[in-house]
Amino acid sequence: MTSPLELGEKDRDEIKHRGRAPSRRVTPTTIAHPTVFVKKALPNGDVYCGRFSGNIPQGDGKYLWTDGCMYEGEWRRGKAAGKGKFSWPSGATFEGEFKSGRMEGTGTFTGPDGSTYRGSWAADRKHGFGQKRYANGDFYEGSWRRNVQQGQGRYVWRNGNEYIGEWKNGVISGRGVLIWANGNRYDGHWENGVPKGSGVFTWTDGSCYVGTWGKDPRSLNGTFYPAAAPSEKRSSVDGVVLGRRSSGAVDKGFPRICIWDSDGEAGDITCDIIDALEASMLYRDGSSFGRASIGRKSPCCFTTGVAKKPGQTISKGHKNYNLMLNLQLGIRYSVGKLALMELKELRPLDFDPSEKFWTRFPPEGSKITPPHQSAEFRWKDYCPMVFRHLRKLFSVDPADYMMTICGNDALRELSSPGKSGSFFYLTQDDRFMIKTVKKSEVKVLIRMLPSYYQHVCLYENTLVTKFYGVHCVKPIGGQKVRFIVMGNFFCSEYRIHRRFDLKGSSYGRTTDKAEEEIDDTTILKDLDLNFVFRLHKSWFQELLGQIDRDCEFLEAERIMDYSLLVGVHFRDDDSASKIGLSHTVCSPSKKPVMHLGENMPAMAEQVLRRSESESTPSSRGGFRTPSTRKGEDYEVILFFGIIDILQDYDICKKLEHAYKSLQVDPTSISAVDPKLYSKRFRDFIARIFVEEE
Repeated sequence: MTSPLELGEKDRDEIKHRGRAPSRRVTPTTIAHPTVFVKKALPNGDVYCGRFSGNIPQGDGKYLWTDGCMYEGEWRRGKAAGKGKFSWPSGATFEGEFKSGRMEGTGTFTGPDGSTYRGSWAADRKHGFGQKRYANGDFYEGSWRRNVQQGQGRYVWRNGNEYIGEWKNGVISGRGVLIWANGNRYDGHWENGVPKGSGVFTWTDGSCYVGTWGKDPRSLNGTFYPAAAPSEKRSSVDGVVLGRRSSGAVDKGFPRICIWDSDGEAGDITCDIIDALEASMLYRDGSSFGRASIGRKSPCCFTTGVAKKPGQTISKGHKNYNLMLNLQLGIRYSVGKLALMELKELRPLDFDPSEKFWTRFPPEGSKITPPHQSAEFRWKDYCPMVFRHLRKLFSVDPADYMMTICGNDALRELSSPGKSGSFFYLTQDDRFMIKTVKKSEVKVLIRMLPSYYQHVCLYENTLVTKFYGVHCVKPIGGQKVRFIVMGNFFCSEYRIHRRFDLKGSSYGRTTDKAEEEIDDTTILKDLDLNFVFRLHKSWFQELLGQIDRDCEFLEAERIMDYSLLVGVHFRDDDSASKIGLSHTVCSPSKKPVMHLGENMPAMAEQVLRRSESESTPSSRGGFRTPSTRKGEDYEVILFFGIIDILQDYDICKKLEHAYKSLQVDPTSISAVDPKLYSKRFRDFIARIFVEEE
């Protein structure tokens, strides 16, 4: 009979010791007297009392060994078979089924320490499905193989922690979920009892860490997604630091969230997740206690001096405060959900206009959404997989994206410079812009999405707007608000001194502000432009080539009324003072990377500004650029890109063109056929940007 490993030993000792214990099959010494029932002391000192058939035990019987072991139950052909009970001198017992002298079938083993196992057995070993209650209060139910956990199983610690998933050779290995008593959970891959491979750690508030795990802290790589609403008081998390527990960190009051502790009992392993902002404040000497850090990128924009940021911060009491909370909750949910999925190649179905999903956000929360302080609302995602690929294509890190839009900092609201009635929301670091749009604009974007995706994949230096997401918020009892998330062309450490929205048309294309009211947040238009920008030959040729490709794409999609948004930074105080700008000029701390439309050096040649009444249409249509020079040149840094690309030439625009054509020169208005608009736009660009001599 096999002596089970439970006799005073824990399961982890069973795992370390794979050899079989000395076994004793329940087969007594042969008894020569063929009586039907006998109680007899045998020559070797064993005692048997029971039924015989011929000269072997058959039927019910009890056998007592000299070492104190005893079996009582059914016998067949001299071996224990059927129902029976075996007991050891230590007090351990097995009661259940036997076959050919071994524990085989189902049965219950009770160890001398009070632990119990109920389940399947094979050849004296736990094998198949079974439940074990440990003496320390732990519990396991699941699959066993040759006395150890193997396959799917559930382990519950006495402190309330619980693991559900795969096991191998008695150790947590494979895919599984560890849920702590406080509600935190890790869902991912394991190897030899520790997380290894991809996995997600989720806190009870909905925030999570998604990444790759391993024993070596240096192998940790992932992103942290916060869940706290902007209204909640919470420390800012600029990054995540992971590593083994450090007593030094504890002694200094270093913030820590305990995940698991390798020095404790099985399954009680710890790791630290620390607020990197607080870390930098506490440890300015640079000590890191051997931790590997996983942080977000540095903000791309800084303001110094008296630089003024456009817009109004949305704080509690603002009319759109709840809308801001809703869109932040929605984006956090959308991006976080996608981060848990494998990134697969896009299919035609992913671009389908019907690929949109509604999610309900009740205030009390649900199985998939966190509780929040706003009223109930519904949230819609359009083509989420496509925009996930676009964000990756544009090198937007998911954690960065969520932290910037959904972090502690509130958004800033800008009034639309146009007549569409749209609102713009800008993140505090100026990286992302959120614009409310009409249903028709959403339809245009979804319709052109396959072509747009192909275009931005083909042309890395495209100047068209970078789109990161399309969503809709529907408060209960309220109106739907549709919006798009875009990149901001003016996100820079350089201060933008002048901003121009240029279409290449002249009708109505001037600011309504007086000269003394214009500052560096004012959006100026075609008739306000008083510069020609001279570019190096290579930049000039690349610009015209890319403008041609982008306009051909927009023309093919029947898009018109787009603009070139231009930002100008004057490189020195002298240049700024000559045109009446502030002497406070912000320059970056390190030399930025130059791309087409971003951080581009140029010379701005000042020309006389003409009023709308003085402008004349050119032979190629549209506004003729002023040519009277004042002789002043300025070193500038340029930022530009093509915006407002969601207006197709529909019946409304055709009627607008017809109406305005009765009043002014048809070539001077914005609403013209996409083909004419494209040609006029390209001609205009070729006149305001010239090749450096």
